Amino acid sequence: MKQYTLLLMAISFILSISNAQSPYPVRGLCISSPSVDIVGEFVEFIDNDLAPAGLNLLILRIDYRYEYKSHPELIGDNPYTKTDVKKLVKVCKENNIRLIPQINLFGHQSWHGTVGKLLEVYPEFDETPKVHLPEEYKWPNSDELYCKSYCPLHPEVHKVVFDLIDEICEVFETDAFHAGLDEIFYIGHEQCTRCNGKDKAELFSGEVTKIRNHLKEKNRELWIWGDRLIDGKTTGIGLWEGSYNNTHRAINMIPKDVVICDWHYERPDPTAVLFAAKGLNVLTCPWRNTENALEQEKMLRGFIAGATREMQSKYQGMLQTVWGSAKGFMESYKGIGNPERIDKSAECFKALTKVWNE
Repeated sequence: MKQYTLLLMAISFILSISNAQSPYPVRGLCISSPSVDIVGEFVEFIDNDLAPAGLNLLILRIDYRYEYKSHPELIGDNPYTKTDVKKLVKVCKENNIRLIPQINLFGHQSWHGTVGKLLEVYPEFDETPKVHLPEEYKWPNSDELYCKSYCPLHPEVHKVVFDLIDEICEVFETDAFHAGLDEIFYIGHEQCTRCNGKDKAELFSGEVTKIRNHLKEKNRELWIWGDRLIDGKTTGIGLWEGSYNNTHRAINMIPKDVVICDWHYERPDPTAVLFAAKGLNVLTCPWRNTENALEQEKMLRGFIAGATREMQSKYQGMLQTVWGSAKGFMESYKGIGNPERIDKSAECFKALTKVWNE
């Protein structure tokens, strides 16, 4: 009994030290899946660089770059095999890094003049079938086209999407899935006979809830970007990091166990408080501005220090985002490669890891 008591005291002491050094539990990185030919190099990068720097979460944007068995018609370019994924799973498990795959759902079904794999194969899912992708994309444009969306009320879309989610989560051996759901401009559009006239906040929250409920059946979490839940007009945050089409009211409609990735790249806006106050777990997400990232990290520590006990746990931590290639990020992080093509998100991430390890 005495030995048991001493063991509990030792564990409590270790945890108190850990909490003192790290006021938030998550130190993450979100990055596109590297080319298949450098998976081995990326595995070494995780083992030799990311894990020693304190990383404990890796979100990998895989999308259609996997050899799906459930829907082989949706396999994209340069796809991963199951063996490739298992290499990543193994190194992350060995380093206590949580590995979460991402497939962009709802929005981001096209990019500039190229349609994404889902709408290429299933054009009937298109929310705006009469909007044609231009050969030369420009913003703004008369169609208000940024990226296409799928129709969330199409009777067949979720059968396909959920098959992909289940398969990718299974191979990644994960307890969570990131669905993107950011920058959705085409929603409740007049070209869609199912969605036209519907409340856009209800359409958005309905899609979030539907995906969340599917994941919940197998005890998995849903993670999403937070921009569609912020009132871009009232806050002045704008069209990209906030919503101008009234989806922000969905913040009061979605399940409270959805994890929010709150990204701000031009200013260190303190919207993590908004999500935490609504009872949602939230991560603060910088990109390539080191000064902003350090301010966001400092702000996060302040939120936690000044929060009530009920609110403190909602501030989950930091998630560095990378929007260049994985290869470019690795080279910039290591200080090699073309100095004229430095990925500033690597500089940002290194600054954060320095803070984490002080």
